[in-house]
Amino acid sequence: MSGLGGLDRAGAPTSPGAWDERSEEWLAAQPHTHAHGDGASAVADGAEESFLAAKEPTAARSRPAPARRTGGDPVKALMHRHRDLCERAVDPLEIAAGLEAHGVTDRTAARFLHRDVFSLAEEMYARVPRDAEKPAGAPPLTTPRARADWLLLTLLPGAVCAAAVTALHLTHGRSRLIAAAVGALAVALALRAALARGPLAATDRTNPTATRTSWLIAYALLGDGLLRAAATGGPDTLPTGTADGSWPFTTAPVLALALSCAPAAWCAHLLAVRARRKLSASRGLQEFATSVKPLLLGIFALHLGALTALLTLTTTALDEPAAYPQTLTLGALLLLARLLTTHGFTHAPALVLTATASAEATALATLFAARLPGCAWLATPVQALIDTWGPAAIPTIACGAGALTLLLHATRTLTRASAHATQDQPW
Repeated sequence: MSGLGGLDRAGAPTSPGAWDERSEEWLAAQPHTHAHGDGASAVADGAEESFLAAKEPTAARSRPAPARRTGGDPVKALMHRHRDLCERAVDPLEIAAGLEAHGVTDRTAARFLHRDVFSLAEEMYARVPRDAEKPAGAPPLTTPRARADWLLLTLLPGAVCAAAVTALHLTHGRSRLIAAAVGALAVALALRAALARGPLAATDRTNPTATRTSWLIAYALLGDGLLRAAATGGPDTLPTGTADGSWPFTTAPVLALALSCAPAAWCAHLLAVRARRKLSASRGLQEFATSVKPLLLGIFALHLGALTALLTLTTTALDEPAAYPQTLTLGALLLLARLLTTHGFTHAPALVLTATASAEATALATLFAARLPGCAWLATPVQALIDTWGPAAIPTIACGAGALTLLLHATRTLTRASAHATQDQPW
């Protein structure tokens, strides 16, 4: 009875007897079986494999089967995460800038099977449903243009400050103090008007750094004279508005800074235009950052050169001592703080300007606090700096450290695509 397995297998009968219904059904299913193998041999092989598998060790059978790959769309999930950005974007560059602002880099884009963030943004932009009446092609990235209104407004602070300095030199006594107060108010209003429009206009109309900036400019006008007088036991009288009093005015640095408002605006406009052009031609975030960094440093050096020329002109015209270190560092600090503010980075400028103004105020406060009994040691560091390098060392060190900090911060933030890709221009 060893061949019972072969007798039980359904097949075409060799005897003259009738077929059973079960065998007929099995033969009807044979064409489907042959599509996958060799009919009866496949059944036998399967039984043999099952028998061998039962004899294998348990460890071999416990190996996990490889997980099946799902057919999910990672780009669609990314679009859902940044749905608002994709819906309001007017071109792929705006999506790329938004992704970069959220921390998406070219390496991250490779996980979505794209070579860089720009190509990923192009696919996301193409997938967003658009209205039928809108053109199929994306509009080109607009570049800001120079306009006569803000060009003239940038000249206003220098003109008003020149008139105020002229009034100081033509008046005497109490009328000079009145002219100084009116001139300071007029320069502040002119500076506010110049910063309200143009490339130096901030996207956020609130200006948290106005008080710090006013202090730094006031220190450039009165601080060195007050520091020198305090170090020698003064001042004995209030400032008289002249450069040769016990508390002298230094008007040349302030006039140079006011006149440099126009070159600063032109440099900021040049940075915006060139950065937009490089952004339109760039195909990668790293490529864009590499091309914009020399542009930023070149414009920074260009502004310092213009400020140096203006300071030379004002010191010669007003016959005052040159104050290059403290004025150049202050001008660099104010330019970088304004550039960062206009591009939406307001935290670092506010923090650095606060620290700089606090350092100058602390230097003055220690000299006066040292006059209290037993507090003479408070003035030792400041007095050592004044004896070694003069009163100009205090603002030079404070403004220089602040400008260097903002320069390092600007080379990391103003070289991003997200800093230059916005379509909304306040000017």
